[in-house]
Amino acid sequence: MRWLRNVLYVTAAWWAGCGVAIVLIPATILHGWFNQPPYPDYAYVRATGILCAGMALLMVLVAQRLDDVWWWSWAFAITAAALASLAAINAVWGRPTGAGSLLWWLFAGANLLLTAALLLGMQAASREKPFV
Repeated sequence: MRWLRNVLYVTAAWWAGCGVAIVLIPATILHGWFNQPPYPDYAYVRATGILCAGMALLMVLVAQRLDDVWWWSWAFAITAAALASLAAINAVWGRPTGAGSLLWWLFAGANLLLTAALLLGMQAASREKPFV
């Protein structure tokens, strides 16, 4: 359980940090750092940052009750895998002309690593406390 708990805490910190950053300075991050086209309105981007922070809070709650609900971590693993897939697809085929791909590859790679870490943690947790 220790591995999965640590992965959930690290993932929660990562998501919360990224979420808060994208809420506070979306244009600087997207346009300035990662060469994305400027948006006419950053409300959707900020809403996504708020959702990331909320998801991080749920990860912490699951981590604190992990002995009883370790299998709830599937929700986070599936979400991370879906985000990795979406980011990789967007990096290859979905970018507007002239937009950079670094952000999307970093996003895909980070979520792929988080998915792998969560799956390894859930495998260990399932041996320690099988889902019955």
